[in-house]
Formats: sequence, structure tokens, C-alpha cells
Amino acid sequence: MIKNQTKADINFEQELWKAANELRGAVAENQYKDYILPLIFLKHLSERYEVRREALIQAFKDESSDYYTTDTEEQNYVLEDPDEYLSKNTYIIPKEVTWQYLQDNAEQDNIKVLVDDAFDVLDNTLAEYRPDLKGILPRIFVKSQLTPKQVAGLINLLANPKLSEKENPGSDILGRVYEYYIGKFAIAEGSGAGQFFTPSSIVRLMVEMIEPYQGKIFDNACGSGGMFVQSLKFLQAHGGDKKNISIYGQERYDGTLRLCKMNLALRDLSFDVRLGDSLLQDKFPDLKADYIIVNPPFNVSQWHPEDLPENDPRLFGPKEEFTTDGNANFMWMQTFWSHLSDTGTASVVMANGAMTSNNKGEKNVRQHMVDNSMVDCIVRLPDKLFLTTGIPACIFILSKNRDGKDGKHRERKDEVLFIDMSKLGRMESRKLRVFDEADLQKATDTYHAWRNKPTVIASDEGAKQSASYENIDGFSYSATIAEIAKQDYKLTPGIYVGTEAVEDDGIPFEDKMETLKAQLQKQFTKGNELQQQILENFEKL
Repeated sequence: MIKNQTKADINFEQELWKAANELRGAVAENQYKDYILPLIFLKHLSERYEVRREALIQAFKDESSDYYTTDTEEQNYVLEDPDEYLSKNTYIIPKEVTWQYLQDNAEQDNIKVLVDDAFDVLDNTLAEYRPDLKGILPRIFVKSQLTPKQVAGLINLLANPKLSEKENPGSDILGRVYEYYIGKFAIAEGSGAGQFFTPSSIVRLMVEMIEPYQGKIFDNACGSGGMFVQSLKFLQAHGGDKKNISIYGQERYDGTLRLCKMNLALRDLSFDVRLGDSLLQDKFPDLKADYIIVNPPFNVSQWHPEDLPENDPRLFGPKEEFTTDGNANFMWMQTFWSHLSDTGTASVVMANGAMTSNNKGEKNVRQHMVDNSMVDCIVRLPDKLFLTTGIPACIFILSKNRDGKDGKHRERKDEVLFIDMSKLGRMESRKLRVFDEADLQKATDTYHAWRNKPTVIASDEGAKQSASYENIDGFSYSATIAEIAKQDYKLTPGIYVGTEAVEDDGIPFEDKMETLKAQLQKQFTKGNELQQQILENFEKL
């Protein structure tokens, strides 16, 4: 069951808009985050250092504390001991790196140099303990077109208490700032080749459905790490321990990978994220993940499958039959499958076209996946969930854990669950739709009721068995592989779930046509049977 993670939270859109205005004209809109997020990252680490240092000073005065001492030399030793800070996921920050120092010197003509120098020192400080973080903070201010006055204005705006982790613990400020700039300047950020930011409500749906409680979590199109952060939030909401998960990721763009490392470093997660093109430069060839949660670039063409080796272990069959240069969607699918452990599960955002494409290299993979019981569930998403693309999307859940032998999940190798969420969600704005808690709960409960073995639940009314799955007209249907084969391996949920008995069903046109076509085919079959029966009756006369 989903635990409500919604909380009263600070709203700092106005402050971020003002910060954007400081950059306007000197920095491209799609680069705003590249300047603002490193400053917030520095600010967070500076505040954590100050908080930890102050806590130690207070502990020296507390006679009940293990740190209690009046010895000045001993106090100074403790205050300069790196381990006292590392244990709290922070570091000793030199004075010239502290946020207060930058704020005090914001009006200096050399503030751009001071910021870049601070980035250098902090980068080296981090790398001393975490070599994988080396290069996370490059020198970007001096070579920018920003004036010292603009940089001063930016620092002063980011000094607002609303943007302080110290003042607002647990608010995920870095992640929310990233979301704001990606969403606000979505057009500038671009959606070429289907690359775009995944809204949090979709990520939550994916995570809540597959429940990554422990094990290896992999995202080989990881962007800024949103899937990992939501997995951590899921774990924390359900009383789990982040020590039980390990993070692996791959990202094609260096700047985005740096943001991902910042995101994960602030949360003290164990991670290994690497730079490279996951389709042609798989940096984790031997990794077998328990969970894959990913939103790969949609509909990438001319990705050069000819560069793949003929015996690429990811491919389900001959390269010429299981790839196409016109679309990489199902090369992604084969890549994800190759990285799943023997009981692993993957949740994948994909363009709707992947459910029905008849291109040889795509349909061959889709049919192979269905026939070999790789597909667990298909979720149709509503429109306007993404600000950065108009491409209709769905979720594929793939699983190697469908034999019912783990004691928790039932055997379902001959079935695929179809869920149609195309009518759910509410318009947050004229352009953006979001899922409410009830929407997430409905989809998640449906999938879990279908996938899980019935369990006994204790309540005030006594023990009772968990709800068993039933098809819901217009929303969900459990189809057999034989049924899917009859539909030429098309995976559009509308074909299978039918329609609700409502005046305006709101089903997208393409789904409605697929459903009507399927119904018409059944009627033709029935008509032929009746015709044959009539002819046989005439023969008996």
C-alpha cells in the first residue's frame, strides 16, 4: 500500500524565478540549473558542516554526553577530526568554501573567481574521501558571460531561508529546484530524441508498483538521478534502510551526470554511476540488477546498430532481425532484460508506439518478449504528463520473477496485466497533468492484487485475507498470451480492458478503434459460426 508522502512544504518558485532573471541574457535557459544547482550543493554542504560543528560544541558542554570535556586542546582535536563529520555525511569545509564567506564577499569585483576557487577546493575535499566525485564541480563562472553584479544577485537570492536545508530539513531542495528549472524551461531544455525529465508522479508510480526494498537498483539512462531518489523515498516511507540498496547508473551527458552525483552524494547513498552511451558503450556488462527503473530516450533513430557486435549478448536473436536503425526502443528493452537478475524486475517508461509497432526489428522483439513470458504488466498513461514532450507514453513492467516460487508472488507466466490510466490524473495547469494519491493507489493496488499471493491481514475486525484480483471494465484486464497472440501481439491496454458503462468514456481514439476492431472480429467469428450452423440445419431438412 502506498504511504502518503505528501507533506506541507515550502514554496520557493518566486525566488527561483528571480534567480533565473539574474541569469537571463548571459546564460541559455537550458543551462540555468548548471549554475544554480552547484551553488545550492555548496550551500547545503556548508550548512551541514556548520550544523555538525555546532552540535559538537554543544556536546562539549553537556555532562551527559560522551563528548563532554573542558579541555580546549581535546575540543579542537575533535572539531578537526574528519571522521566526526563523515559519520554525518558531511565534510570539514575550509572557510573560503563556506556559504557565509561567499555571501560576505558577494559584492567583490572578483566574486566569479571566488566562486570557482570555492568549487575547486570543495571538489578536492570531496575527492579526498570519495574519488568518484572528482570533477563534480567544474570552474564555470569565470568563463561565463555573467557579470559580477549578476553573480552577487544570484548568491543573495539563494541565501533566502526558503532555500536552506538547515532551515527546512527533509525538503529535498536540490531535487525540487532541478524539477522547477526543467519544467519551467522545458522547451529550452529540449526534447530531441525523446530525452526529457520524468515527472515525480510517474516515477512514484513506477517505484510503488515494483517495490525496491533491497538489492541492486540500476538506471542506465539515469539523468540527474530522480529514479534513485524516489526509490530512497519509497524505502524510507516503508521503514527500510538505505544500506540495503546499492545504486548503479549510466548517463550519456557529462553535465547531467555531475548533477546526478550531487543528488546522490547529498543523500549519502552507495552508488556507482558512469559516463557513456548505454546502447553502444554498456559500462556495466556483467551487472545483474534486482530492479531497473528507467525512462530511456524515446524513438531514437540512426543510433548505429551496425556498430553492435554480431554476438552481442543482449540480443534475443540475429542482429538484422532484432534491431532497427529507425528506432532504438526495443534495443533498450533487450538491454534492460540482459541486466536483470534471475528474480529481477524492470519498470520502463516507453513511447506508446512500442506497444503496436509493426516494424520487423521491433515487432520481433515484442513478440519474443510476450511468447517468452518477459512482460508482466503494461500501463497506459494519460496525456500531458510530460512538459517536455507530447509523445504519448506507457510503462512496461518486465520481470524474471513470474514463476511463483519466491513465496510472495503467484505464478503468472501465461498472463499479462493491462492497466489503462488514460482517464486518471488532474490538470495541475493548462499544460500539465499530475496523478493524485488515489490514482497511484488504484493502479498500484490493482497490480499488487494481481501479482501477489493472497495474504492474511490482521485488523481490528479480526484476520482477513487480502483482496484478490478481479478485472475492472475500462481499467484493467489480465490477458493470456494466447489472447495477445490473437491480437497480433499488440499491447495497447484499450484492446483488452473494454469500456466503462458511462456516457462519455474518454478513451483515446486510437484505443477505442483497437477495441472496436477486436469486438468486430469476435462478432465476425460468431457470425461465421451461426452461418455454418444454419447451413448444417438446411442439410438435415
